[in-house]
Amino acid sequence: MIKTDILKNGYKILQDSERFQFGIDAVLLADYASKALKEKENVIDLGTGNGIIPLLMVNKCRTAAFTGLEIQKDSADIAARSVALNDLERRINIVNGDIKEVAKLFGKHSFNIVTCNPPYMIDDHGKSNELDAMTIARHEVLCTLEDVLAAADYLLAPHGKFFMIHRPFRLPEIFSLLDQHKMEMKSMRLIHPFANKEPNMVLIEARKNAKRRLTIEPPLIVRYDDGEYTEEIQNIYNK
Repeated sequence: MIKTDILKNGYKILQDSERFQFGIDAVLLADYASKALKEKENVIDLGTGNGIIPLLMVNKCRTAAFTGLEIQKDSADIAARSVALNDLERRINIVNGDIKEVAKLFGKHSFNIVTCNPPYMIDDHGKSNELDAMTIARHEVLCTLEDVLAAADYLLAPHGKFFMIHRPFRLPEIFSLLDQHKMEMKSMRLIHPFANKEPNMVLIEARKNAKRRLTIEPPLIVRYDDGEYTEEIQNIYNK
């Protein structure tokens, strides 16, 4: 069932209740990447789903151009309809295509910023027998972390920036793949569900052909002990 939600920035987004809907990870990634936006830059979101990240970022810089790449046709169609619903066709372009085939879809080094909220899971935990939208969004069945980094390597302009949210347990693999694709992690922020719980997500920023210098940002705490969002999370949602 398709429903219309209104984002805090006033834009409308269509979501299918039977497909994967955006969560806090997309909101945090969009906020994290927005700090790097500059005038007239080209931004691409890999695996854009219903287009949530471009829709959250588009009002942060009035002259930046956004592309959302999505392999699932139904999801790409929903994203394109959301873009049209907000009259943003001149700012956001939704492309139905495969991350593994970016060389056939876009020019090399044609984007200043690449964002990605990729599938996190690499095993069969929670995987359904059918290749449904939920499974594709959560598990590396249609693209792997290597595919994401290879695509970012191809798409990013020299000294371009790559933003991703992922699971901390995969950080060694992320560091290794970034190195293989000549990207250096420049900043990292661990996300904790509660102050006394270990982190369950991590935000990263990497840059093409950059010098080795990593900034570890203060931890981001999602909820107070009573379950309410912390002030910082509330501020991020309200931007």
